[in-house]
Amino acid sequence: MRYALDDTIAAIATPLGEGGIGIVRLSGPDALAILRRIFRPVRGGGPTWQPISRRLTYGHVVDPTTDQVVDEVMAVYMRAPRTYTRQDMVELHAHGGFVPLRAVLTVVLSQGARLAEPGEMTLRAFLNGRLDLAQAEAVLDAVRARTEAGLQAAMRQLGGHLSAEIGAARQRVLDVLAHLTALIDFPEDDVPPQDIVPALEAVIRHLERLLRHADKGILLREGVRVAIVGRPNVGKSSLLNRLLRHDRAIVTDVPGTTRDVLEETLNVRGIPVVVVDTAGIRHTEDVVEAIGVERSRTAIAQADLVLLVVDASQPLTPEDAAIAAEVEGRPAIVVLNKMDLPAMLTPDAVPLLPTAPRVSLSAVTGEGIDELENTLFALVTGGAVMPAHTALVTNPRHKAALQHALEHVCAALETYRAGLPPDLITVDLHAAVNRLGEITGETATEDLLETIFSRFCIGK
Repeated sequence: MRYALDDTIAAIATPLGEGGIGIVRLSGPDALAILRRIFRPVRGGGPTWQPISRRLTYGHVVDPTTDQVVDEVMAVYMRAPRTYTRQDMVELHAHGGFVPLRAVLTVVLSQGARLAEPGEMTLRAFLNGRLDLAQAEAVLDAVRARTEAGLQAAMRQLGGHLSAEIGAARQRVLDVLAHLTALIDFPEDDVPPQDIVPALEAVIRHLERLLRHADKGILLREGVRVAIVGRPNVGKSSLLNRLLRHDRAIVTDVPGTTRDVLEETLNVRGIPVVVVDTAGIRHTEDVVEAIGVERSRTAIAQADLVLLVVDASQPLTPEDAAIAAEVEGRPAIVVLNKMDLPAMLTPDAVPLLPTAPRVSLSAVTGEGIDELENTLFALVTGGAVMPAHTALVTNPRHKAALQHALEHVCAALETYRAGLPPDLITVDLHAAVNRLGEITGETATEDLLETIFSRFCIGK
């Protein structure tokens, strides 16, 4: 990825496909000049036309080389520095189809703009100081949010809540580091004594508080993967449809209807849950069904949580026991389905996965579905209430950096208490400062920036 800020970049900023409106975005020193060359207002145009910043103007994009109208658009010029990238920006609101947007972009690129790399608009916002790195990552989290709770967590991070917490902890470490550096660099001067224990202990408490809910925050961002497994015809697909509140999987009385895995995402108390409906696990001579069974086993291995479904209207079978053996050792819930029929099994009478919670329900009537969702939520969150309106760590990268920073601060405190020289203490404090700076960007490497921004879509 290039880190130049002196050229003008352009990209389609809306998803490709058919839509009412699509946007081509430009950022850089030549954005206004390019706009004036390719855009003709319906009213008040001409060689001397100057757009008013932040005002939409109706007109046409014209290819300067052929004088041919490319598309009817609304154009807006935004003067730096009050823009997303803190550079001059232009947006061309064109018809939202692939052909018109590609045609408009082609004309823009022919006038000297360069096609933007993925995430390069947000990268420029970071490099120009409009966003720090944690806020820039929150932009992508907001775009990819799958629940309202996940979106709210991203918006709090974008608003700087996490950055403020990180900055406060980092500044405390820097203050201690400055004192120790003065002791090292100016031993002949009378540097006032200072007990650094309270400051370091405060930083430790601060970092521990941020890490306390990190796993829950990561759940909001990344969700949890749940596999529905069981022998054929126990109601796995019916359960998926009931959880989704609409028919997604084909349901019949014929065993083996589901021959492949189906994935859908649902919202359980703000947590994105990717539910995987699997083929019934059994021995089969059907080649296609056998492939589905093997994929079911793969789904079990990849799942964070397994719903083992049994038919409560029938006795347990050796197949049920064999599937339970494959699930053994993984987080699981035993689901007793078909409770709308005369029951032959009760939760206490099911010996499978003895430590797993049990839920009785009917995928046909919906009875017990709320209890299943409550049990699922309690299992993946430990029953903790998700904190609201506070800084929340939602990114595994941030969590890892915080953990390393905490380890270094604890090591520095132990070194100090052991009476060792200040220069040994500063080694860990420098490392802690760098780790915290990786979160907000002060000490981010070029490789890290490239990794982060390459995940963005082009135009953002």
